[in-house]
Amino acid sequence: MSVFDYKPYVDPSRVPRLDKEMCRMSLSDYPPPMERLVGIWGQLAREPYRGITTDGHVIEDLYSAAPCGAPVESAVNATVAWLDSLSPATREQVCFPLESEAWRHWHNTPLVLRQPQVELEQLSEPQRRLALDVVRASLSPTGYARTLQMLDNNQLLGELNDLSEAMNRWSFTLSVFGQPSTTTPWGWQFFGHHLALNCLFVGGAMALTPVFMGLEPDEEADGSKRRLFEPHEQTALALMHGLSGPERARAVLYDSMLKADQPPGRYHPDDGRMVGAAFQDNRIVPTEGLPAAALGAVQRRKLLELAELFVCNLPEGPAIARLAEIERELPRTWFAWIGKADDINPFYFRIHSPVVLIEFDHHSGIFLANEEPARFHVHTVIRAPNGGDYGRDLLRQHYALGGHARDATASVHSHDGGRSFHRHD
Repeated sequence: MSVFDYKPYVDPSRVPRLDKEMCRMSLSDYPPPMERLVGIWGQLAREPYRGITTDGHVIEDLYSAAPCGAPVESAVNATVAWLDSLSPATREQVCFPLESEAWRHWHNTPLVLRQPQVELEQLSEPQRRLALDVVRASLSPTGYARTLQMLDNNQLLGELNDLSEAMNRWSFTLSVFGQPSTTTPWGWQFFGHHLALNCLFVGGAMALTPVFMGLEPDEEADGSKRRLFEPHEQTALALMHGLSGPERARAVLYDSMLKADQPPGRYHPDDGRMVGAAFQDNRIVPTEGLPAAALGAVQRRKLLELAELFVCNLPEGPAIARLAEIERELPRTWFAWIGKADDINPFYFRIHSPVVLIEFDHHSGIFLANEEPARFHVHTVIRAPNGGDYGRDLLRQHYALGGHARDATASVHSHDGGRSFHRHD
């Protein structure tokens, strides 16, 4: 049996029989079995935002708000077109103030935790397509194609387990924060099962973190068996195979991915080995593994190539600027690995510096029946530590330069491509 073959693990009898009503809960009102997950999330959501740090102290002056060719005009036009297509009542539900705490309430499960939370499946087909146009206008072609694959994969997983009511191509939510504008800050958030995109524009600059992407199974819905995360795996393995014996010994934290071999605090049944997933905005994550400063030029370049596979969700200009930030901080970057480094076994890796936290984890089954991690279930996340997530540091710089907060309420929208806005109160 191939290590990439998920079909032997399709067993609907082992999956909770979820319907949409069962998925509806909140961070303060949830059934007792969800305490392990939602109970902890509720506590973390109430903490004031600080950002992921290595020791609880934020390193300042790490991010640049300089214009870098962000596609703000096309994103504004697409967002205004979507908002104009909605009824006033629906606009009230999908729009939030720019600095709303709802930014931090994304997650990567089929649960509906936020009220209001309008999912695309509640909208008409033209409205759904206009919503996806917002994502298309903001990301690179690669990022948009990946997004569509997450939607298709959710449909496949729902069909495999007879759970299409709770998990389908349209059970994702899009929200807008602030007023879409080419000059003042605003953003959007798109999330659902195995996917979370948080995008903020400040003029010609943009931030795209946190980004969570995963697949279960990592296979095309049409059965073509093209694996989305295979380039990530192969690039990471090439990096590992190029390390010297002593370098590899420093990078590998544990040589097993088995649950029983993980020390206390290393493994979580929902997040696996990941430390930067949902509601981990303020987590303290010490650096560990192999310092990039110890690598030669060839291996440093391989490390950057691996990081680029996560950054390339951004359009070209912002991606170049983001990679420059990551390369600048290579002397303070660490690379860590868990598991074997071969073509069969699952593994985990992390790239961690003051400006980026990248994680890749082969996961055990959630809606498939594999009890241990497998190559066909992947979770990934990219974050901006030290206050950079959700574009918070870009906002800080904007206000420091005299920019003013513009509190956009739900009913604000435009009929002229973002040049002016009005309300239907």
